[in-house]
Amino acid sequence: MAIPIPTDSFKVGFIGAGKMAESIAKGVVKSGVLPASRIRTAHDALHRREAFSSFGVQIFDRNEQVVEDSDVIIFSVKPQVVQKVVSQLKPLLTEKKLLVSVAAGTKLSDLQEWAGHGRFIRVMPNTPAAVGEAATVMSLGETASNEDGDLIAKLFGAIGKIWRADEKHFDAITGLSGSGPAYIFLAIEAMADGGVAAGLPRDLALGLASQTVLGAASMVINSGKHPGQLKDDVASPGGTTIAGIHELERGGFRGILMNTVVAAANRSRENREFR
Repeated sequence: MAIPIPTDSFKVGFIGAGKMAESIAKGVVKSGVLPASRIRTAHDALHRREAFSSFGVQIFDRNEQVVEDSDVIIFSVKPQVVQKVVSQLKPLLTEKKLLVSVAAGTKLSDLQEWAGHGRFIRVMPNTPAAVGEAATVMSLGETASNEDGDLIAKLFGAIGKIWRADEKHFDAITGLSGSGPAYIFLAIEAMADGGVAAGLPRDLALGLASQTVLGAASMVINSGKHPGQLKDDVASPGGTTIAGIHELERGGFRGILMNTVVAAANRSRENREFR
């Protein structure tokens, strides 16, 4: 049985000090989940060191120091180097430490093999983590406890919402929430272009499109109603909204979005199998 992480005093170390690690660290500090004094990382580049030290994170010179001085280790490195990084640190990665990976497409079985134990949690946030609105999913390794999962849910809950799921769903999750922000950016751009085509100034069209997507998403989350019901609520007989919806349906809008998610999920699966 692994030693429980001390919830009132644990320290978090980031291996990799990029933008995702910065977003997670800032969210954790801003939300009050953890003070900056209990977060540490290491990096050679001055601008990355300053990005973290600017809000109180302790900076070390080497990853080994980060691991030695942390209870929870979050690997926030590119997928192509995660094996090398975990393997190099393996002598220090005892089962007393809870290990977490946000490296895209890297399976728990591989992470556990490289680390030498199964107290590992795989986490997949998406890019809205940068503004505290991530859609994150996690899957627990062989010896990670429910208490370990609760701790990580609390940390990543500071940058958005988090769900638990079986790792077998991660390709589909990649296709939906991992790649999904890009689909929505495209939709916002297209809606704004439509506004311009209808005569609106560009800045007004983009602002209205962006806020409309934000508001509609909030209604789905907060109203408890199915999206179809919310759509019906605003589609009056013979009105403007149903005329617009008719055009979307004629263009195969639903099928295109469904096929988009499936295509991205399939590519995630292909990439994983290729590696």
